[in-house]
Amino acid sequence: MNPTPAMPPEPAVPTRAPMRPFDEALQQLLAAAGSPRGRPAESVSTFDALGRVLAAEVVSQVDVPPADNSAMDGIAVVAPEGLAAGTVLPVRQRIAAGQVGRALAPGEAARLFTGAHLPAGADAVVMQEECEFLADPAGTDAAGLGAVRLRAEVRPGQWVRRRGEDVAAGAVVLPAGHRLDAASLGLAASVGAAQLQVARRVRVALFSTGDELLMPGEPLRPGAIYNSNRYTLRGLLQGLGCEVQDLGIVPDRLDATRAALREAARHSDLILTSGGVSVGDEDHVKPAVRAEGRLDLWQIAMKPGKPLAFGAVRRAPGEGEGEGGEGEAWFLGLPGNPVASCVTFLLLVRPFILRMQGATALAPRRFLLPAAFRREVGDRRRDFVRARLDADGRLVLHDNQGSGVLTSMAWADGLVDLAPGQTVEPGDLLPFLPLSELT
Repeated sequence: MNPTPAMPPEPAVPTRAPMRPFDEALQQLLAAAGSPRGRPAESVSTFDALGRVLAAEVVSQVDVPPADNSAMDGIAVVAPEGLAAGTVLPVRQRIAAGQVGRALAPGEAARLFTGAHLPAGADAVVMQEECEFLADPAGTDAAGLGAVRLRAEVRPGQWVRRRGEDVAAGAVVLPAGHRLDAASLGLAASVGAAQLQVARRVRVALFSTGDELLMPGEPLRPGAIYNSNRYTLRGLLQGLGCEVQDLGIVPDRLDATRAALREAARHSDLILTSGGVSVGDEDHVKPAVRAEGRLDLWQIAMKPGKPLAFGAVRRAPGEGEGEGGEGEAWFLGLPGNPVASCVTFLLLVRPFILRMQGATALAPRRFLLPAAFRREVGDRRRDFVRARLDADGRLVLHDNQGSGVLTSMAWADGLVDLAPGQTVEPGDLLPFLPLSELT
């Protein structure tokens, strides 16, 4: 009897690397961006510093305000122990903002206006709504300023802004690493800072890959789509104060992708791409980066935006240095789906660039807000779902959370951060990241 023939061995099933936790991936990116202390700095006009990151602290050389001044339109009086309602005082001088008055004696008043310096001797201001202006009953009104009757009791120090109460000379008003907003520029100007030392802008080369991509304005042929990622990512980079070199759309060919990477690395600190980092036959970004530098491809346990490519591209000798290391430019490859591309930028690329700029505040603020929805089955990945606030301040989800539904990002007020497997009942308090904190 012939033996039963042996069955051929079953083909081995390739194993996938486990998905990397989101926080672990973020920490690795921030560690790679390194210490900002060696970041090149430049001096710029305070007028032109919006969105820049301070490379040196701003120290006030003056007191703000520089002298005691009035917080109201009204009169200045000498009232070390207060004055009773009904008191009548002659008005001896008029002081507008920018003028310096004469010393004021007890029993006299000075007409003055908001921001005007208090005359020497004065220690209180009476707002004009509590003043009744009348002729000088003593007939000594040589200056034609009349007199004033107080309609209310005066307390010592009322409506006086003291010298240095906002900023004292020598105080640090803005620390190094602070990202400058409009209020910061005003504060720097208030202490006389005409120039600010800021980190040099991060130079980012941007391109998209895909033969299916067209630019708005071109006829939409069958099988093609308009390239939204180019506009979204360019706008986000500009919002971070980056210098953007837009290399457009690169064809789905290995040689074209390698050539684009070499060009991008010449004068950039970071190369940012969208598309081409998955496992398809036309995904040429990964082999191109490996051929031109080094690559670490992650599968991140987040939704949307699982695939993320991180590495560096070599720069040809003599073409300068970038932030990726000696002779290198950093590389970050984002997924091609528009929502995945946008969310991975906001949550991973943005803090990476801020760290490169030397910023100290990297994490967005989170707010616990009540849910107005139910979620019975949680995703196995950490899920950043698009939501907005209803009239009662509760979180409402967009109906379609697909990674290609860009309308959900334009509709949303922010992202709800849901843990893997998390279910939700109405009223549950959930961490909410406003888009205003991420741009």
